[in-house]
Amino acid sequence: MVHSKVQAVTERIIERSEQTRAEYLAQVEKSHIEGRAASHLSCGNLAHAIAASSQEEKNLIASGRGPNLAIVNAYNDMLSAHQPYGAYPDLLKKAAARNGATAQVAGGVPAMCDGVTQGRTGMELSLFSRDVIAMATAISLSHDVFEGSMFLGICDKIVPGLVIGALAFGHLPAIFVPAGPMPSGLPNPEKARVRQLYAEGKVGREELLAAESASYHSPGTCTFYGTANSNQMLVEIMGLQLPGSSFVNPGTELRNALNDAAVKQLVNITEPSQHTPIAKILTEKTFVNGIVGLLATGGSTNHTLHLVAMARAAGIQITWQDMAELSDVVPLMCHVYPNGVADINHFAAAGGMQFLIRELLSAGLLHDDVHTVLGNSGLKPYCHDPFLNDDKSGLVWRPTVEETGNPDIIRPVSDPFSQHGGLQLLEGNIGRSVIKVSALKNDQLKVKAPAIVMNGQDELLERFKAGELEKDFVAVVRFQGPQANGMPELHKLTPTLGVLQDRGFKVALVTDGRMSGASGKVPAAIHMSPEAADGGNIAKIRDGDIIELDSEAGVLRVHVDDAELEAREPAEHDLSANGRGMGRELFSNLRALASGAESGASVLY
Repeated sequence: MVHSKVQAVTERIIERSEQTRAEYLAQVEKSHIEGRAASHLSCGNLAHAIAASSQEEKNLIASGRGPNLAIVNAYNDMLSAHQPYGAYPDLLKKAAARNGATAQVAGGVPAMCDGVTQGRTGMELSLFSRDVIAMATAISLSHDVFEGSMFLGICDKIVPGLVIGALAFGHLPAIFVPAGPMPSGLPNPEKARVRQLYAEGKVGREELLAAESASYHSPGTCTFYGTANSNQMLVEIMGLQLPGSSFVNPGTELRNALNDAAVKQLVNITEPSQHTPIAKILTEKTFVNGIVGLLATGGSTNHTLHLVAMARAAGIQITWQDMAELSDVVPLMCHVYPNGVADINHFAAAGGMQFLIRELLSAGLLHDDVHTVLGNSGLKPYCHDPFLNDDKSGLVWRPTVEETGNPDIIRPVSDPFSQHGGLQLLEGNIGRSVIKVSALKNDQLKVKAPAIVMNGQDELLERFKAGELEKDFVAVVRFQGPQANGMPELHKLTPTLGVLQDRGFKVALVTDGRMSGASGKVPAAIHMSPEAADGGNIAKIRDGDIIELDSEAGVLRVHVDDAELEAREPAEHDLSANGRGMGRELFSNLRALASGAESGASVLY
């Protein structure tokens, strides 16, 4: 039986989305064609589509005997997580041939690294890259010569963008093919310790670079539980990847076998008797499952934006209120850095996704009556771990472990780290925002202190270096929303505020910007909506106003008389410098069109 609160939230989403979902599904039905795509092309169209293919591939595509599969690739060799994708297309094409199919690289999409652009001007393009990726995915598939799609992407905005683009072609079966995390390097708490020492001026750049390089050291996803690995959790619990495929290291025999199996399964679900388009997988129940997974693992707050935008692409309307109500009943089952000391490899070894899904299913916190890339078998197959068979020629799936391999990393539903999920909705006279509570200690859940108002993260760093922040305060960093400057992450603030917190001061952050999926040590009310540039009350806060942040009660308010707050003129800030340089001039119209954080911070809806 599904938990009553999970069922109630799901039914509310279904009711709220009735019209938009029906419109979406009608478009999906209109786009679906019977038979192979090639049979609907003119000879000129088809000749162009297969001109560079081998003669064997030309014959197979033209004959329509097997499906032609699209590969949409987010490869570049600067992102460690995406570097393995350089070799994938040839390997996937060979796997397709072994299964009587063909595959073509339909297109590439951009993949920027927030770790590289963190705190720099280029970060102002980061969030909007999600919608650019969605549009690039649509262009890739617009040739209309495919029966199924493979999506190669892992990191921050890339997976959400690929999902949104894939849903525009909801009539096509689709599968996501990950590359996996890098092996464990320098422990994340040690990396964080060196960062704080650098912020205090106690070590130099040489020591800092050595620590960072020992942490981020090889191909694969960064090993902390930020947005990239939250993406992998989501696409697996939502049934878009094979069971157990998220956290297998690149270049291993098991990784290669999983990739081959992904191609084979995609071929299977393109057949008329098993046809499973992505529109059938990504339903209201599936998105609820994704939210539950995010809460149970203490995942990235960026998904309070991305899940809303992804769902909207499927005609489904989810809200922060839905997430907050689910958080009331979904326990926090995982401690993975920054919520603990373990990394994502340790999480996988201790039971990982399969243990998590089995526990959530057993407690009625997930919908099992869903389709996945395995068809209509629900999530029970996702309680099995993949292994190489004896001759290493393929895979076998075995039931996951009965008990956690490490209760400091992952626990059963009956003995969670917290009865409350990792996210909380905050409301009050400033607006609405979200906070990640899974990494906070009990004495950090409530902060009441004077505001120090700033219009950018660099101002806070300067005031810290000048010794002006040695006290209790709430940093209000505004004009950081999607309309103001593209909503860059403000991760540079975490080490500095962490230093002050460790010195015994009560500190917190209130911002209409974003924080990294790796943040969490400092209480941070983020994604404030409405943002300052859109007339939000965050623009009316003044230095010295008392801010109350209570993440237990879900309250965020400025202690100013209602009449006075209403009468205050909102602060203005010169945003002209955000308009040019580092390509930002190409995104000026997107900033003007961007929706608020609570509706996904998207230019598409």
